[in-house]
Amino acid sequence: MNNRGFFSAIGGVFSVFGSAVAASRAVENGRKPRAHDLRNLGMEPAAFDKIRRF
Repeated sequence: MNNRGFFSAIGGVFSVFGSAVAASRAVENGRKPRAHDLRNLGMEPAAFDKIRRF
């Protein structure tokens, strides 16, 4: 793996981690996470809308 690929992979990890933190904070505060964060985590925003509370 060259340096560019290595740093790209590390950047991707930080991006996913940041999206996970942002989405979890939004849910904890009773808000819908941003569509970009959901897509970055591999979830379609429309699928998130179908989740209901008990």
